[in-house]
Amino acid sequence: MCADFNTGRRAGPRAPRGLAPGACRGLFRSPSRGLSLVELMVGLVVALLVSLTATSGAMLFTATQRQGVGTGGTTVSAGTALAALRDDVSAAGLGFFGDSQFLCRRLNLSVGTSVLLDGVDFTPVSITTEAAGDRIDVLYATDVSSGANVLLQAASTTASAPLRSLLPVGVGQAVLLAPATPGDPCVVRTVTTNTAAGVDTPQVIEYANVTTARYNRAAFTTNVTYPDRGRVTLLGDLRWSRYRLVGTDLTLERPLGGDAVVLARNVIAFRAEYGLADAGTTALASWQAAASGFATLTPANLPRVRALRIGMVTRSTQREKPNAAGDCEASTAMPTLFGAAVTADVADWQCYRYRSTMLVVPLRNLVLGMVP
Repeated sequence: MCADFNTGRRAGPRAPRGLAPGACRGLFRSPSRGLSLVELMVGLVVALLVSLTATSGAMLFTATQRQGVGTGGTTVSAGTALAALRDDVSAAGLGFFGDSQFLCRRLNLSVGTSVLLDGVDFTPVSITTEAAGDRIDVLYATDVSSGANVLLQAASTTASAPLRSLLPVGVGQAVLLAPATPGDPCVVRTVTTNTAAGVDTPQVIEYANVTTARYNRAAFTTNVTYPDRGRVTLLGDLRWSRYRLVGTDLTLERPLGGDAVVLARNVIAFRAEYGLADAGTTALASWQAAASGFATLTPANLPRVRALRIGMVTRSTQREKPNAAGDCEASTAMPTLFGAAVTADVADWQCYRYRSTMLVVPLRNLVLGMVP
């Protein structure tokens, strides 16, 4: 007989003959044992604690990641804006110098039928102090050969100019007409006809008042005609870039046409200074804000300018959490720019991080254009 090994009682008929001793042991098993209520509750508590720990870690990681992305994005925006500034400012003045002198102490400039500059004092780079911060204006030609100019063969008219030597200009390109000696306003014109030189005839460019001519359609107070040996410079096209703060957005504007674009956000300070040489010298000696004798840059003090120093302060987009006492510790003091204090644009400024960035740009066209 096989016995129930749990009770010791017989479990049924005698085992068949030939069954090996102990064979009955595999015929009966203990009933399965489940979790007790206590064990179940302990498991649930442990799982809950693990879930809470994982959630807190994920939230901390997400906040740290968001803070890093915000700070990194602000830094990248500032770097991109300064790169655009560097490229524009370094080209300032291209096309406005010739024979070691500044050609255009005054300028006539129009786009379509709108007059932008009507014989006013002109410099190809300038800093203007505004309520929100400094404004930087730079003008330059886009053609790399704009450093050279040719003389007029004879006096020009208001619609054409004969040239003494070859000017590689094409229809639709802009040129600058300048007097033989600085004084009368220069004027920017669009070439509408280019007649090549013959054996006995000079090259003649025409700048008719037609709708396709961008710079020819407006009339100025003084519509200058230029005498023999006046100068004509190939510009290709003219670019005017204006950098300024609008609120806390560093904005690039195009006064000659085109929509304004935002280069960087959360900019709380934007300032610029002229790098000056001492009178009668050429080496950069000091930095000067747009104030006092340089509140307005003029053709008289332009030869002293050697470079621009540009700085800005940006604020992080992500507010950091205060400490256990409720105090913010992200920043303990506001940064300075060129030795001057920067004013925060938020009341809880200690909860944000700030970054000061500075750029020095040599004005090579100004320096080389006026070398004796």
